[in-house]
Amino acid sequence: MNRETYLEKAIMELRPLFKKHGGVIPKNVKVTCGWPTKSAGRSNKRTVGQCIYPQAPDGNTELIVSMVVDDTTTALDILCHELVHASLGAGYGHKAPFRRLALAIGLTGKMTATVAGPELVPVLKEIEKKLGKYPHSSIDFDNRKKQTTRMIKVKCTDDECGCVFRTSAKWIKVHKHLPFSCPICFTDCEIS
Repeated sequence: MNRETYLEKAIMELRPLFKKHGGVIPKNVKVTCGWPTKSAGRSNKRTVGQCIYPQAPDGNTELIVSMVVDDTTTALDILCHELVHASLGAGYGHKAPFRRLALAIGLTGKMTATVAGPELVPVLKEIEKKLGKYPHSSIDFDNRKKQTTRMIKVKCTDDECGCVFRTSAKWIKVHKHLPFSCPICFTDCEIS
C-alpha cells in the first residue's frame, strides 16, 4: 500500500468519529504526503500538515501530511487536524468552531499545533492495527551534504579593461600563493 492509499483509507476510518461529533468530512477530499507550502508555493519544512481549500476547477480539498513525518500516530493526528479544517471549510482558521470540533474528536494542545489526546490515541492505534504502519520513511534535508562548489567572482582592477570571470573556491585555495591576473590585460584582479 502506498502513502496516499494509506491516508485515504485512514480518512474512511475517521469518518464515523467526525460524524459522531457533528463534523462532516467532504467527499471531495484528496490527501498526499508532500511538502506543505507557504503562500507563494515555496516549501516549508516546519509545517507538518496543510489543508488547501477548493481552488481548482475539480473542487477538491487537498490535504498534505509532511514528508518529515513517519510515525503512524503522528501522521494520523496531523490528518485529523487537517480533516477538521476540511470539515469546516474556508474562513474558520483555528477559531472557536475549529476548537470545538478538534476538542470533540480528541485533539488537544495549542489549536495551531494539535496532538492526539488520551481519547483519540486509542482510536488512532486501532486504525494502525487495521491498516498497519504508515508506509513512509522520514525525509530530512538538513542532513544532506551542502554544495561547496560555488563559483567565485574575480574582477580586473583596470577600469578600462573591466574583465570579469569566475573560478572555483578550490582553485583559489590551491593557487593562493599566485597573484590573480586578468586573462585579457594581465593586470592584477580582485576576488569578490
